[in-house]
Parts: sequence; C-alpha cells; structure tokens
Amino acid sequence: MEIRQITEDYSVAPQIGLEHVPLIKAAGFKSVISNRPDSEDGAVPHGEIEAAVREAGMEFRYIPVISGQMTQQNVDDQAAALDALAKPVLAYCRSGARCTNLYALVSEQRD
Repeated sequence: MEIRQITEDYSVAPQIGLEHVPLIKAAGFKSVISNRPDSEDGAVPHGEIEAAVREAGMEFRYIPVISGQMTQQNVDDQAAALDALAKPVLAYCRSGARCTNLYALVSEQRD
C-alpha cells in the first residue's frame, strides 16, 4: 500500500483492501474517505471497507467521485467531511489522483 502525504492531516492512497485497514490504523490515521465509486472496475465495495474501518475504531465517509467528472457537490462534500472527521485522514480512490485533485479544489475554495 502506497500512502502519499499531502499535508500533516491529509494523505492519499490507491484502492485499499481489507488487509490494509490494520496498517492504516497502525500508521495513526483516525479517519478514511473513499472517493472511489463502487461501480468502478476493480473497486472494493465501500461497505466492506467501511465496516472494517469502523471496527478498527476509525471514522469513515463515502464520497464517490466519477473519474473526469468531479462536481462542485463532490468538493463541498469533501470539505464538509474534512471539517467533521478526526485527523489525520486517509482518502483513497483508484490511484490517489482524484483524492489529491479534490483536496486541491477544497483548499483553493478556502483561500
């Protein structure tokens, strides 16, 4: 599992699996955001990940973003989640790029 730190409180990763949840917890993350739609090829259903994340004592949000079709609602939902969730937060999608771009738009909107 490759984790890329964007800020002190926000990191991104490619698709995670159930086997990664203990590692995410051990790395000190308090919350996980899934930005990958369940319908996307190769996605692990977010419900499975959410159950494992919550069982490990972390918070979880599902904010699916369709590749190449990010909306203002996606940005607003991510911003609200980042305001509400315990930090640090790990967000994941297929490669981590959507999560990175989404964070950049949230940051830009707040400047």
